[in-house]
Amino acid sequence: MEVLGRPEVVLEGIDHKIHDDPAAYRATVAQIKYDTNSLGALVTTHKLDLFAAAEDMFDYFDRYAQVTRELSSISKRDGRLEGHAKDPITAGLSLEHIIEPGYFARTGGHILCLGAGGSALATLLHLIHKPDKADRPERFIAVNRSEERLTHMRHMVAQYDTDINMEYLVNSDPRQNDALMAALPEGSIVINATGMGKDTPGSPITDDGLFPLNSIAWEFNYRGELDFMHQAQRQVESRNVRVEDGWVYFVHGWSQVVGQVLHIEITPELFRRLDEAAATTR
Repeated sequence: MEVLGRPEVVLEGIDHKIHDDPAAYRATVAQIKYDTNSLGALVTTHKLDLFAAAEDMFDYFDRYAQVTRELSSISKRDGRLEGHAKDPITAGLSLEHIIEPGYFARTGGHILCLGAGGSALATLLHLIHKPDKADRPERFIAVNRSEERLTHMRHMVAQYDTDINMEYLVNSDPRQNDALMAALPEGSIVINATGMGKDTPGSPITDDGLFPLNSIAWEFNYRGELDFMHQAQRQVESRNVRVEDGWVYFVHGWSQVVGQVLHIEITPELFRRLDEAAATTR
């Protein structure tokens, strides 16, 4: 807030249970909507659940929020309560930090995304909208422990004409995820979008799981035990795995939402200063 020139603004946390009672989400949204001292909010784990519980309380949703039916940003403008899904922007900025243009054409790599929540939807939506085929994977495999979020992902993808071959798998057995990972071509990207290692303990794969040769292991989490990331790090030399954590995603996510709430444009120079400030507390 000091970097942004708004030192009087205080960040106040509200801690909901995972998959909380809809009434609890509505109470939080009501506080933001009617309390003049509440400027807005960044939504983390509860993006989909909050949207489902409080959709009718908003006056405006951006296109991404409408398509994904999730919210990462709650803000106010001219008396209206607005909801934005910033994750597709955040995911895109983060992915472009990790891979170069034409990566998928050069490597032939696929994507295995373990988890089908908001960050997984956002990454897929970003890839669908890449205009150059060289920047889109031939295949995207989404794995989730329950059918509901995969169905939601199917409905989202159905709204677009995409050449990405989609596979949707319900699975909670990490050994099956090991098998899926082992069958990927070289240069693939394996994503942990489950929240395991941050919100819940463990990893979606076992310690015996083999990452593809020359692959990228992308841990969306940025705090917690980060079991998946440590499993990947143990294969950096033997499998030439490149390991990326969720820090850049985290800083982009926060800065995009704070910019929306405070109505400040996050320029590249301003983002650099925010990134430096955040790194001092990592």
